[in-house]
Parts: sequence; C-alpha cells; structure tokens
Amino acid sequence: MTYGKMVATKIPKIIQVNMFSANSILHLKLKAMQKLGVDLAFLYPTAGLWLLAIDTMEPQVAGAFTRAYNNWLRDFCSYNPEVLKGVGAINLHDPGEMVSELRRIAEFGWKAVYLRPNPVKGRLLSDRAYEEFWTECEQLNIAVSLHEGTHSRLPTVGSDRFHTRFGMHACSHPMEQMMALLALIEGGVLERHPNLKVAFLESGCGWLPYWLWRLDEEYRNLAWEVRDNVKMKPSEYFQRQCFISVEPSEPYLPEIIQYIGEDNLIFGTDYPHIDYNSDITVEAVSLEERLSKQIVQKILWDNPNVLQHLDSRSGVLSFEF
Repeated sequence: MTYGKMVATKIPKIIQVNMFSANSILHLKLKAMQKLGVDLAFLYPTAGLWLLAIDTMEPQVAGAFTRAYNNWLRDFCSYNPEVLKGVGAINLHDPGEMVSELRRIAEFGWKAVYLRPNPVKGRLLSDRAYEEFWTECEQLNIAVSLHEGTHSRLPTVGSDRFHTRFGMHACSHPMEQMMALLALIEGGVLERHPNLKVAFLESGCGWLPYWLWRLDEEYRNLAWEVRDNVKMKPSEYFQRQCFISVEPSEPYLPEIIQYIGEDNLIFGTDYPHIDYNSDITVEAVSLEERLSKQIVQKILWDNPNVLQHLDSRSGVLSFEF
C-alpha cells in the first residue's frame, strides 16, 4: 500500500538492531526508515531524556550537556539532512540561557525543541522565568514538544507510591502530560502566545477528551479565578495550537476524533524503544479502514507539516528516538 511517497512494509528482524550498537547509528537508521516507509524523521533522544532529568544538577553542567548534545545531533543529522531532522534540547535548569540556545538551534535550521513536562527546580512550564523563551519560540516559529520518561530524578507523578516500572511508566507519561497542559493553560502561556505550537508525545491520546472536558467544566465554574490568564475554554486553546501523538493500536480513535477533531493528531513510531512495534507504520496506514484516507493523510503528514512548518509534499513524518 502506498501513501504519498511511502511504502508500508514489515521491517525485517535484521533491521531491529540494538539502539546502542555503534553500527546502527547512521546507515542502519536510514535503512530502517526506508523499510518502515518513513520519509522524514524528527529525532529525539533516548538516553538523553535522562541527561537533564536530575533536579539537583548544577545549571552550568546542564548547559554544557545541552550544548554538547545539540552539537552531536547536528553532526548526526548532517549525514542526510533531507530526511534526518533534529529536535533540539533546552536547558530548563538555567532559564537565562534558554533563549541563546534556542537561537543557536534555529541557526541549525531545526523546527522544534523538546522539554520534559516535569517541574524543574520547582518551576512549572508556566513559570515567568521561562517567558522570554516562549516569546522567542513564537517569533522563530519553533514548535515545542513535551516528552516524559520514567525513572528520572525530577518530580514525577506516581513515583512516590509505585516502585515498579509497570506502575511508574503507566502513570508518568499521560499524567505528567496532563499537568503540563494544565500549566500552559492555567499559567497563561497559550493565551499570551497564540502562535506557539506545542505537541504532547508518547502518552497516547485517550486521556485528552476527558481532560479537556474536565478543564472546560472547571473553567465554567471557576473562570473568575483564572480570568487574567485564561480567556476562553481550555479545549479551545488546545484546538488552536496544540497537537498530540496517537498510537495506531488505540481502539477508540474514531471516538477521539468526534471529540477533538482531526487537525491536532500526529504520529510517531517510538523507534527503537523496547515498546516499539515493527508493524507500526503498517498499522498507521491501516487506520484508513477505521477512519478515512483523508484523516490518515492528516495524521501522517498534514498535521505535522503545520506543527513543524514543513513544505507541502506528501509522505510519512515520524517522531523517532
């Protein structure tokens, strides 16, 4: 089955390489993309998700790690910049250097950065210390993607009461994203920056209709309390400027679209994490049977195009690690 420039095929066992294998770093990455039918990959860290996830880390150390990672990723993507797109790291430990690193990332030609949704040094994403960063993201047309990870040394939902990966992983991804969305709305970030684009990744999308309904209900009853920062329903902020990644295996996707529409959904393979499914692009294209070809085209290309300010050609864009 073709989809734009994409051919969906099952990835063979030989391509399922260990993510830490030196031989897989470049040419096998591109080979895997070809086998998966992915035209463009926006690259996120794996081990790097924990690199800055230490609440007590000195800001200067975090800054050095951030610059080193971004430099490495720039060199990595230079091997084939037409298909490998970097997503820059930002140092939340030092608000004073966030804008300068963002500008450097923009000079690389990258269209997005990633943040952890967790509080860092007691600061929510809505903290005024980050205001200049949000302003610069909006001005530079750089999207911000939020990605959680378990077993960090940051405040994390569930880590105070569960001690298995089963429990912590189940809680951390969706619940930290829920609270990050709340912080961006309740703290006025989305109100003050209407052209800012924010994506919520690798948490599924089933939680979103409930959470938007819940926040809308709270707003209906308590709008007076947040009227300086929240001037319309929370669901309207999401629909205006936010995106969420879907898992093709989520059984309720048709119902999700009834509640939040089809213009805010995107797709990521999660390659090559342990919970990555080698049939995921086949399953994504097969969503045509449950949704429609037009909606799948939006999920696989059109919506990421809006998020990342890409060109209008067809294909499959994936958020990978």
